[in-house]
Amino acid sequence: MNTNLEGKKIPSITLRTRENGAWKDVTTDEVFKGKKVVAFGLPGAFTPTCSSSHVPRYDELAPALKALGVDAVVCISVNDAFVMEEWGKAQGTSNVQYLPDGNGELTSALGMLVDKRNLGFGQRSWRYSMLVEDGVVTKAFVEPEVEGDPFQVSDADTMLRFLDPKAKAPHDVLMFTKPGCGFCTKAKKLLDDRGWKYDEVAGTPRRLRAISAKGTTPQVFIDGQYVGGCDELEAYLAKQ
Repeated sequence: MNTNLEGKKIPSITLRTRENGAWKDVTTDEVFKGKKVVAFGLPGAFTPTCSSSHVPRYDELAPALKALGVDAVVCISVNDAFVMEEWGKAQGTSNVQYLPDGNGELTSALGMLVDKRNLGFGQRSWRYSMLVEDGVVTKAFVEPEVEGDPFQVSDADTMLRFLDPKAKAPHDVLMFTKPGCGFCTKAKKLLDDRGWKYDEVAGTPRRLRAISAKGTTPQVFIDGQYVGGCDELEAYLAKQ
């Protein structure tokens, strides 16, 4: 495996992809030439770390990366086009381009192809990330060669900190709500006006008591801390 990607030129390869149920040929020149691209490779679609952490975080941080001049965020995996298309749908991401390297040509050319036959995977990609500028790798984070599936340096936060050590990741907001709740509507507007993304969870009585010992909605958590209801959220945002 090649652990030194920096300075390497992305080879000109045509990849077979699927888009809206139809075949679409995509060349690496189209993806990388004349652009600033963050790309990351991973072992496989629908696998645990790839689905739960690697791809979702790149999707979340893509706007912050693009604010720093990145044109596209690309996920590369040695999977066929059908699998990658369905995985993209299942992930529900909107900021990541999925690039199926079905024959492993691109991954092999980058020196990232590894033997995963012990898992029944055959040849797959090692986990890595790279910054590609006009088709040339200018920075790469390759996971250490240890047993298992290390995930220490190829994450989106590491790439964001490299591009701008002072960059701040978007806030993580979780809000428990109920249908027809006027205070929930107000809380959503407060967050929308700030441009803060949030995940919404149905506030059943048991859930509300378990997380806040209260029965009213909304109940808001920001960056792992309990904020409270709508009034508390408004006061919290006023201090930001």
